[in-house]
Amino acid sequence: MTARAWAELLRVSALFTVPGDALAGAAAVGRRPNRSTALAVGASLCLYEAGMALNDWADREEDAVDRPHRPIPSGRITPRAALTAAGALTAAGLALAARAGRPALMVATGLAATVWAYDLRLKHTPAGPAAMAAARGLDLLLGATATATVPATATASASPTETATVGAPTTTKAPAPPARAAVPAALPAAALLTAHTYAVTAVSRHEAQGGSTTAPLAALTAVTALGGAVVRDRPGEGKRAAAPARLLVTALTGAYLRTAGRPLAHAALNPSPPLTQRAVGGGIRAMIPLQAALAARAGASGTALAVMGLVPLARSLARKVSPT
Repeated sequence: MTARAWAELLRVSALFTVPGDALAGAAAVGRRPNRSTALAVGASLCLYEAGMALNDWADREEDAVDRPHRPIPSGRITPRAALTAAGALTAAGLALAARAGRPALMVATGLAATVWAYDLRLKHTPAGPAAMAAARGLDLLLGATATATVPATATASASPTETATVGAPTTTKAPAPPARAAVPAALPAAALLTAHTYAVTAVSRHEAQGGSTTAPLAALTAVTALGGAVVRDRPGEGKRAAAPARLLVTALTGAYLRTAGRPLAHAALNPSPPLTQRAVGGGIRAMIPLQAALAARAGASGTALAVMGLVPLARSLARKVSPT
């Protein structure tokens, strides 16, 4: 029962939506995932779970009325334990980010500050959705900065001796952007993920009581526009992408639209609490195909397919522990 309570408090089924942030960030800067990317993923997971624990601690009085089954109001986890977990997870996340380099630590610090500000002050204000959206965008930038901090090694097709002997010119792989250029390079992908998060968070503000058709309808419009933006912005910086790459981006974008759009349409037609909660859950799960589509759009097809491998795991665990 204790393990179940912590799984509910931390919403572990939503954890599978986190690694794709860092992986999409790595793809956005033209790098393959490396050790620093793994550290960024670990930091993201810790900071995400810190936010979940802090969220329930901050909402414990509200949950006692609207969600008495939650771990804290039901008495299965004490408020002190939840707050301690939030602090410990935040410290662990920052420590992992520090190991990925100073740029990653700076982004992680901003991410942690945003998470705590959202849970403690901004959640029930008009700035709440923007703060939550900013946290997701910063998470993608964390992966980008961490990955780009590792110097890119240029590889020659022939050694200097071979070049002198054969007379063939030495070719080197075009270097990826340096660490200082990681944030500008990853901003377009971060902006798309931020916009999606804003739309889903706006819907989540009505999941307890329902009653809003405007929020899910606006989110559905935003999701459709985001899907179009992902498909239009092809990899290759304006050059015509290969047919397989275009097909993969289109397929992943279709999965994103299907995962997020269908439950949002149902909630817009009938804004009951169950359907609104289902729309929020769909929006959370849709982050995985969106992250995969962003990686594929940047030319990282292998990374995109690896991210999509998280979908069945998230779906399976969501049947046992709600992500909302």
